[in-house]
Amino acid sequence: MIKKYPFLMAIVALLLATLACSLAGGAAQNLPEGVLFQDDFSDSSSGWDQVNSEEGITDYENGVYRIWVNATETDIWANPGLDFTNVVVEVDANKIGGPDDNDFGVICRYQDIDNFYFFIISSDGFYAIGKVLNGEYNLLGMEQMLPDDAIKQGNATNHIKADCVGSHLVLHANGSKLADVEDATFASGDVGLIAGTFGEIGVDIHFDNFVVRGP
Repeated sequence: MIKKYPFLMAIVALLLATLACSLAGGAAQNLPEGVLFQDDFSDSSSGWDQVNSEEGITDYENGVYRIWVNATETDIWANPGLDFTNVVVEVDANKIGGPDDNDFGVICRYQDIDNFYFFIISSDGFYAIGKVLNGEYNLLGMEQMLPDDAIKQGNATNHIKADCVGSHLVLHANGSKLADVEDATFASGDVGLIAGTFGEIGVDIHFDNFVVRGP
């Protein structure tokens, strides 16, 4: 069984107003050894986007970070306004509502709205690594999203981990490696969270325990 990944229309939340404070907040954190940035989303001033529109929501909510997508074939993402080279990005992602035919995960080496890597899974058990290059979505190492039993389906919490080390890009879910590819298009950039729809609206993902580590 193979899940098609269409070219999605992407919308992005405004970052400029939060960029300066997010940089300062990351630098001020008392971080454990090896951790470059972390956020449990208990502090709504930690630098992430806070946007509510007809197309969706990216905002803090009750100690988590929520991305709700209210348009079909649309990805929405958010970034803390940081810059890294080689990182391991981890987060707990809980599907709260909407269709299982969705996508959600993390971003690394974000340059701008048209250029970044994404690491995604879906609530019906599929996964992919891809990049947006000059505004065009492309999957890496696969033509379509592929299934894996390690992904918890339905309204469940999945632990997502993405390695962005040199040209080596790896996606893990719940302790299992799902995909391992090479791509050297982007060398550094911001991190982030992403969620999206296919044919149905209402994808509602809550993220928690976001951590960026050195490799």
